[in-house]
Amino acid sequence: MTKSKIKLAIVGLGNMGRYMIRTISSPALAEQVELVAICEANFESREQYQQDYPHVKYYADYSKMLEEMDINLLYVSVPPAYHYDIVCAALRKKIHVFCEKPLANNLQEAAELLKLAEEAKVVHAIHFSMPHEPSVKRMEQMIKEQAIGTIRSMELILKFPTWPRSWQHNSWISTRAQGGFVLEVGVHWIHVIQKLFGTITHVQSELELPADEERCETGIRAKMLLNSEIPIYVDGLSGMAGEERVSLVIYGSEGTISLENWNQLHVGAIGQPLANVAVEDMEEVPMAAQVIRAIRGERADYFDFRDGYEAQAVLEALRHPSSAPLVDIRKAAE
Repeated sequence: MTKSKIKLAIVGLGNMGRYMIRTISSPALAEQVELVAICEANFESREQYQQDYPHVKYYADYSKMLEEMDINLLYVSVPPAYHYDIVCAALRKKIHVFCEKPLANNLQEAAELLKLAEEAKVVHAIHFSMPHEPSVKRMEQMIKEQAIGTIRSMELILKFPTWPRSWQHNSWISTRAQGGFVLEVGVHWIHVIQKLFGTITHVQSELELPADEERCETGIRAKMLLNSEIPIYVDGLSGMAGEERVSLVIYGSEGTISLENWNQLHVGAIGQPLANVAVEDMEEVPMAAQVIRAIRGERADYFDFRDGYEAQAVLEALRHPSSAPLVDIRKAAE
């Protein structure tokens, strides 16, 4: 398309919706993107932005917004239960879509969204960004260089003193249907693991669930297998003393690499303590910028609905355990 500004609409003014407004307001993106519409059901949330962005059209109904507005790109940042209907409506109008994770509220919805997106021949992006982080890129390089030899196993640790965390209280993030730390946080690591190490093919999961059937998990113990048969052990817990820990530990034949709390990288040889790994600073390119490049037909590095679907398959197996010893999620997804 031409170099005219891309007309963007946002659905949802939660944490991520507000983040996207800040992102596209940066000098680099403000020249490329015009925010033309915001859809938010909460009147007070809309009112907060109307003073600062008076030129933007405001809606409480996304279908009315899609009908009335000329939009190139829709950013979807509402709770997972609403992704399917909103994204479907946008795809039917051949609008490019940038969706928050997880892609949908179940695997069937994710599969249908992927099919619709491919048929619409538009850019369909999901907001995964961890593989672009400098610490993850450095870890990937170390693995390729066999800094710890061949991989024996991995451990994914998800520990939260409280869930939700203090900054993310809303009506859905602690519900069993749409929330929980496995879905909200675990999905990022599932995506990273599959991009760096291969497809997760088998899942065995055991959840700790509260008596209130509306509330999300409070613990998880799981084993996953890559297509290379490397095992990944998941250890998750909420409601505990101490500090939050969100980490991936990779055990090799000659040492260990640990990515602690998202971006702190450590390595050590067998029998030796772990030492910090210097990570080179890199210019941050927001995922929104990658999506814009893709819409313009330029070279772009982003993740699409197929990435979302593949992560969703693992999520569903983790969050809905089977009685089988190890579930082959390839067959479950068929």
